[in-house]
Amino acid sequence: MSTGLPIEIKSSMKGQNYTSFCRLDIDIHKNVPHVHLHEKRENKTHWHGAEIQVIIEGNWTTHRSKILHYMRQMAVITPYAQFLFRFLSDAADKNLTIKFARRTDVMPPVPLQTKHHPSAVDLLLIKRLIAETTKQNLLQFLQHEFVNISKSHAERLIGEMGPDFGPKMTVKSLTSQQLVRIHQLFRQAKFDDPSGNCLSPAGEYNLRLGIIKELHPDMVATHASSPQVFEGHPFIVEAGISIGGKDVKHGLNIFRFANRIPLLFEQGADVITRTALKRINWSSYKINQQQDKIGVFVSIVSTKIPFKGTGKEYIGDDITEISSAVKLALKQCCLQLKSKIVKKLQARERQDRKRNLNRYIPDVARAIMETLVEIADESPLKRPRYDKEDEELLEKVNSQEVTEMTFRDCLTQHVEQVDYEMALDYAIQSGVSEEPREAIYLNPLEGSYKFVDFQNPVFVFRFVP
Repeated sequence: MSTGLPIEIKSSMKGQNYTSFCRLDIDIHKNVPHVHLHEKRENKTHWHGAEIQVIIEGNWTTHRSKILHYMRQMAVITPYAQFLFRFLSDAADKNLTIKFARRTDVMPPVPLQTKHHPSAVDLLLIKRLIAETTKQNLLQFLQHEFVNISKSHAERLIGEMGPDFGPKMTVKSLTSQQLVRIHQLFRQAKFDDPSGNCLSPAGEYNLRLGIIKELHPDMVATHASSPQVFEGHPFIVEAGISIGGKDVKHGLNIFRFANRIPLLFEQGADVITRTALKRINWSSYKINQQQDKIGVFVSIVSTKIPFKGTGKEYIGDDITEISSAVKLALKQCCLQLKSKIVKKLQARERQDRKRNLNRYIPDVARAIMETLVEIADESPLKRPRYDKEDEELLEKVNSQEVTEMTFRDCLTQHVEQVDYEMALDYAIQSGVSEEPREAIYLNPLEGSYKFVDFQNPVFVFRFVP
């Protein structure tokens, strides 16, 4: 619950000898900041970073788990930041301090300022753009106030608007009926999709590090979609799935993010939850939905998040483009995990087979030795004639050069050799001829999410075009 007290912000860049201090609140009528104090302060300790202090009222006992869960999700989606959480109680033994350490210095890409996509604007926005534009005629207005409208495209659009429109007509003289016609045409016409450079996703690299840092899973897979579009607004879906880890319950543990902000409430109606529960066949990827500890992480980044409800606590499940992108991203993660799980199961089967064979070695060695002793004790006149190697073996049995322990050692060596050869055959079939593979993740230098995969039996290189 808000207390109405101002927010205090302190910040300083590395190397600065001062900090910027600001105390402000919000003018709710004008929806603008109301600054009480803004000044420079001496920075003798050379501290750098940003610190925000806000006083809120709440019941710590009731909402403790939600607050800590929120902080943990923030640590997952922002592994490049360090969080220090302190709760000071009247009773000293109830004080709480938790530190979420930084794992990386790689920051998300800085979003670029962009113009409106024509298919994403409404009538009111068109009116506001006309009121604020410095362009004189309709042709210039269409070219310079919207993305993905070239001069030739603008001329074609004006031609389709009808005889009442012309390239040189003054844009501020457009009537209400003409504005409605422009809006209708924007809805009907086909435009290139907007780019995703106006978005600032966490990045597949950071998401992976955040999951590993906070959950310590046995396996993790991540995937980032290329920029996609709904209603003229670009969006990117980043997903991660983990198996195992600390403080993770059995079954699905779903972590939802919108523009890198954790979503805690109304989980059941969210597109991420519904997709994970109803649209993913976990068993087909060798994942047990009830028994395994599964972490599902999905972050949706967009210039327009289709929130539902007054509190903006969940993303609606009625946007086909988003639900399809979430499903595809989760399936890509599942495919990566399936490959790892299958290899792990095959390795376990080899170990079980080896363990079972080793279990029978003492009995088999004893039976062989007893049989050979019985044959060696027979009179040479009564037993069949054996070849030279067999006779030499019987002589060694009689002289105790060959004992039960000799057969145990030979059988153990044979099991080891067979196990090695089978593992080598599997490795060759999998494309690895020498050492076992180790997963290596290289972060792209630029914040691009379009990759070109170069396949090789031993590795896959993902290049940024």
